[in-house]
Amino acid sequence: MRPRTLLLAVLLALTALPVNAADTPLSFDDPVRQQRYDDLLAELRCLVCQNQSLADSHADLAQDLRDEVYRMLDEGASDGAILDFMVERYGDFVLYRPPLRASTVLLWGAPLLLALVAIAVVVRLARRRAPPPAALSDEERARLAALVADEKSGQD
Repeated sequence: MRPRTLLLAVLLALTALPVNAADTPLSFDDPVRQQRYDDLLAELRCLVCQNQSLADSHADLAQDLRDEVYRMLDEGASDGAILDFMVERYGDFVLYRPPLRASTVLLWGAPLLLALVAIAVVVRLARRRAPPPAALSDEERARLAALVADEKSGQD
């Protein structure tokens, strides 16, 4: 077997090896605790992806946070204690629904502010119309009449 063929065979064999995903599913035997776990993962934001919950994210940090939530639930921590721990460590941003505070007013008010700005821009553009066309001078009217007359005589 030639070295090139051997190298190609080894590379193909390596691609067939199973790949370990960053997100290994964790589950509880107790359906109540499993539901609490799933609810908490849906409530917490992945800090890497930022637009996905911990339940949806495949990032390594998300797996670490899922493991932490699992550990705390397994130790008997309440949902509030787990959320408080995450907020203390990562800030309000870790919550999909951060509380209304002075530090999060912009977070809550930004969509409304952007909507108002968009409405103001649309209204302003709608009011801004093209100016009415200027009236034709006597010379321009005569020239237009002559062009129209030429056009009509050319069609006959």
